[in-house]
Amino acid sequence: MQMLTKFESKSNRVKGIAFHPKLPLLAASLHNGSIQLWNYQTGTIYDRLEEHDGPVRGICFHPTQPLLASGGDDYKIKVWNHKTRKCLFTLNGHLDYVRTVYFHHEHPWILSASDDQTIRIWNWQSRTCIAILTGHNHYIMCAQFHPREDLIVSASMDQTVRVWDISGLRKKNTSAQPMSIEEQIARANSGQADLFGNTDAMVKYVLEGHDRGVNWASFHPTLPLIVSAGDDRQIKLWRMSDTKAWEVDTCRGHFNNVSCALFHPRHELIISDAEDKTIRVWDMGKRTAVQTFRRESDRFWVLTAHPTLNLFAAGHDNGLIVFKLERERPAFAMHQNVLYYVRDKQVRSLDYSTGVDQAMLSVKRLGNQYVQPRTLSFNPAERSVIVTSVNGDNGVFDLAPLPRDGTGDLAESSSVGKRGQGSSAIFVARNRFAVLDKAAQTIEIRDLTNTVTKNITPPQPTNEIFFGGTASLILSTATGVILYDIQQQRTLAEITSPPVKYVVWSVDGSMVALLSKHTITLANKNLTSSNLIHETIRIKSAAWDESGVLLYSTLNHIKYALPQGDSGIIKTLEQPVYLTRVRGKMVSCLDRSAKPQSISIDPTEYRFKLALVKGQYDEVLSIIKNSNLVGQAIIAFLQKKGYPEIALHFVQDKSTRFDLAIECGNLEVALETAEAINAEEVWERLGSAALRQGNHKIVERAYQRTKNFDKLSFLYLITGNMEKLAKMAVIADRRGDHMSRFHNALYLGDAAARANVLKDVGLPSLAYATAKSSGLLDQAASIADDASMTEALKEMDLGGAFDLPSEGSSRLQPPASVTPAYQYNWPIVGGQESFFDKALMADSDGGPIFKDNAVNGSKAHDMDSWLDGDALDDDNDEEGSEDDAVSAGDFGEAEEAWDLAEEEAVAEEEEDAVVAPLEESPIDGLAPGSSEAEHWLRNSPVAADHAAAGSFETAMTLLTRQAGIVNFKPLKPFFTASFLSAHAYLPAAPSAGPIPLHLRRNNEESEGELARVLPASPRNIKEITATELQEGYKAVSANKLQEAEAIFRNMLHRLILTPASSEVEASEIQDLIFLCREYILGVSIELARRDLVAAEPGNVARNLELAALFTHAQMQPQHQSLALRIAMMEARKANNLAMASSFAKRLLSLSPAPKVAQSAQQIISLADRNPRDAVEVPGYDPLERNFVICAGSHVLIPGGGMGSVQDPLTGARYLPEFKGTLCKISQISEVGRVCSGLRSSA
Repeated sequence: MQMLTKFESKSNRVKGIAFHPKLPLLAASLHNGSIQLWNYQTGTIYDRLEEHDGPVRGICFHPTQPLLASGGDDYKIKVWNHKTRKCLFTLNGHLDYVRTVYFHHEHPWILSASDDQTIRIWNWQSRTCIAILTGHNHYIMCAQFHPREDLIVSASMDQTVRVWDISGLRKKNTSAQPMSIEEQIARANSGQADLFGNTDAMVKYVLEGHDRGVNWASFHPTLPLIVSAGDDRQIKLWRMSDTKAWEVDTCRGHFNNVSCALFHPRHELIISDAEDKTIRVWDMGKRTAVQTFRRESDRFWVLTAHPTLNLFAAGHDNGLIVFKLERERPAFAMHQNVLYYVRDKQVRSLDYSTGVDQAMLSVKRLGNQYVQPRTLSFNPAERSVIVTSVNGDNGVFDLAPLPRDGTGDLAESSSVGKRGQGSSAIFVARNRFAVLDKAAQTIEIRDLTNTVTKNITPPQPTNEIFFGGTASLILSTATGVILYDIQQQRTLAEITSPPVKYVVWSVDGSMVALLSKHTITLANKNLTSSNLIHETIRIKSAAWDESGVLLYSTLNHIKYALPQGDSGIIKTLEQPVYLTRVRGKMVSCLDRSAKPQSISIDPTEYRFKLALVKGQYDEVLSIIKNSNLVGQAIIAFLQKKGYPEIALHFVQDKSTRFDLAIECGNLEVALETAEAINAEEVWERLGSAALRQGNHKIVERAYQRTKNFDKLSFLYLITGNMEKLAKMAVIADRRGDHMSRFHNALYLGDAAARANVLKDVGLPSLAYATAKSSGLLDQAASIADDASMTEALKEMDLGGAFDLPSEGSSRLQPPASVTPAYQYNWPIVGGQESFFDKALMADSDGGPIFKDNAVNGSKAHDMDSWLDGDALDDDNDEEGSEDDAVSAGDFGEAEEAWDLAEEEAVAEEEEDAVVAPLEESPIDGLAPGSSEAEHWLRNSPVAADHAAAGSFETAMTLLTRQAGIVNFKPLKPFFTASFLSAHAYLPAAPSAGPIPLHLRRNNEESEGELARVLPASPRNIKEITATELQEGYKAVSANKLQEAEAIFRNMLHRLILTPASSEVEASEIQDLIFLCREYILGVSIELARRDLVAAEPGNVARNLELAALFTHAQMQPQHQSLALRIAMMEARKANNLAMASSFAKRLLSLSPAPKVAQSAQQIISLADRNPRDAVEVPGYDPLERNFVICAGSHVLIPGGGMGSVQDPLTGARYLPEFKGTLCKISQISEVGRVCSGLRSSA
């Protein structure tokens, strides 16, 4: 038996102490007049109550109410509410120190003992004294209620212990029946009886036997026994009957005054403390001391036991201590589905699959009778166990076999097994086990006959040993753990950690949890990597989930820990449990009495986090859709881990959803939520966020909703949208806002409008000057006629101040728009959608992304119609969804766009460098240096770089050699853009021309070496992927096929003159070219089919052939599913069930929506019953292995394209008769031309 300290505090002398019956609270009354409330689980102070004058000696919690009673040397009893931490009232009446106070377990009574030689009973509801017990003739040190009967026991310095009968008081103060008149009169006159002797409380027994004053007396919780302690250094045991009480025996051993003594609530033990600085444990049967715990310099004054838990607390000169006398963790071991555990000193087995729980072996003779076994190790090969019992530093173990069936008499381990000495003993192999001798610091390896086969000296002082894998041990030291190889006798690995108490292995043995008092170390099986988890309260046990998550229990929670170190709470516990197994949503455990329990849990949160950490985004999305995982904690976790886009799936509050959407840059969700909220400050934030991302379409929308006319006009100016800017001028005119009229006229370069504004605001002189200097002579004359000109103005006019601008000067007007920037949002580097953004869009089905964002009865906001008249509507409650908002049909998965099968790369041929010749030096020996453009030509064989250098001829030559391009007219704007993006011009002095600047794209990488410099480019692969590719996807999804064909062909042309910064980007450009080819081919086939249906509706075979070929264009899965659905429906209409079934099966492999899948299943069922085709389609064979389609005639080329010719740019295949013609896909390259292949990287 040993004292297990759970909590210790330092303070002034503690004179009284009390446990709360349910909460983890401990009250301590101090000699300095303070009352401390401690949380003994966390070791923190809850509060201090300081209203007593002088020492506080008595303290007690009410069993059910939030009340606390205290009594002190100020003669007062105070009743507190420990939740509000306020004193409710004070009971006055005692004439001397109050020694103890106790609440009755049922009645509203407080019992107090005082040095005024009286015991008083108070009603705390009426706040009056209802009884005074007199009889002692010295200080009364203690008085307590009996836990069940109407008795009181008191101890006094008059050397006696008295037992009082208060049954009369109970009858007097509690009556369940209506009273008669006589009984009511008797109760009313009962106060007079106190003058002549009160019969409510009478002395039942007077126990004499102590030689000096008695300090304490208490009842046994269940037996008719009393224990008392006195200044004669003795502890006496008394027995009661209905008629008498007598002394049973005396326990001697203390060598100073005994302060307190009480019965152990569960065992036949007496616990006492004394001023000799010891706490002693006594055997009630033998009346002998079992154990003694000493302190060096602190005298003990008080002792108490928790009413329900195995906890004791003692107060001493310098604080208090909370302790246990035995470990409550049951010894257990798991093997497969069977739990082996020890209860009541019996080894039991619980089969979780069948629920059979039976005793297998008795260990009653193992170790001390008051000490439960410490550990249990199971050997499945030999079906035997090692049970270890530890008392202090000494330990003993039994190695015994378990019966096969568990029937028959229960065998004793000492008779059927082998016994040995050791503080730790575990199996390490089928026929070997290890024993730690802690005192000698040796590890003995023994066989099953308990014979020592090997002795090992641990590399460091070891406290415990644990299983570390086959032929390995984990050694727990004072500073960490060591993984030790038994055979080689060497250290394999070491981890620094607090002292480890328990080790738990995962189901597959790949992970291990090292449990300390307040920490858990998660490590792999080799201890090469680890994560530390810290808890403020004690960790009790742990078990691994089958998915690799550790569940562990503390004093009041079941928690989880991910292998990376993240943790969280799963369930709150009323009492600690010891986890044994985790399966799905059930946790199996043992309670403190070693009884098996099952606790249901919700594993959703930790499975969600585990999937997120592992990058299993499909499972994350499944959990989001199928579970109710909400709360601020999960949102905070996602924000902390950098996943605000996932948090969008959980948020119900629209304001929080808008904040998250802005944070993660999801403008589509932000726009939709702003529509639902429709608050001005929300639109302002959305406009700012969209402006940072360059999404000027959403910026325009936000400015329109807030009616921010000035910003809207400037936005149209910088994006070059002159048409809408003109509409803004009309709006300003109708609004009567002269400043806005002038700004819009200035932005438009409309001098006449500026002059009219100046005239309207009463500035005719400025209006005249504006019109005259702008050449508007008729308007100037009209202004001069309407307003009389001043003399000064006439002089200026005559002096030529308003003449037309001279040569070399320019009028006041904005620069001309070079490109229609308003048609596209500004490019963003890395603007690809994440997995969860795509999933969010895919669930919207073309409507609102979030269903609660939908606004009923609203019309769509049309930005063009707004400018035509709605802008002047003062109603700001206009709601709707933007036309340009991304819908589910977008399918903008740019990353997946490159997951196509690449064509075999054509070996590059060596070719002569195409470089513009250098000009000859006009003077011998004075050759000028090479220009920047000449270096660009020399450094790169890429046509885009030659175009940027201004050498269009060499660029065209390269494109012809590399990609067979012969029609350069469609590429002209891209040639021009390449040149302009690589050059800038800095204005110089008025008489000098501008200074040309050459812009480089690799200035930092080249480190200024002219042999490596390359020109800047107006476009890059990320910009094209984020803008044009997404627009193309949208057009296909929206069934705008002509527009989609134009977008993909324009993107193909743009890619030809897009340089790559690395070989990876060059490969991506080739992938995009092939993707454009497939989309253009597929869209052109579908357009041809629609034209055929309109022109020749009776040509069903060709219609089905084209529909079938459309399904073999290598498009995105979402778009391919659209093609399959079209082909399936066309074949069904023609009653070609076998053909429709082949399309339906391919469609199901793409995991379509449930409704689509249902219709596909129906067609398959029809085809199974009637697998025939009504219309023969000779041009299509569904069994063809390689589908090669002629891009010119839209027919299947048999034999996997045998004999076909190829387009050198896109790789499109053609029948031989198309050789030498212009490619139908690119419209710029020659079919069948032999080329080296397009170069995109220098």
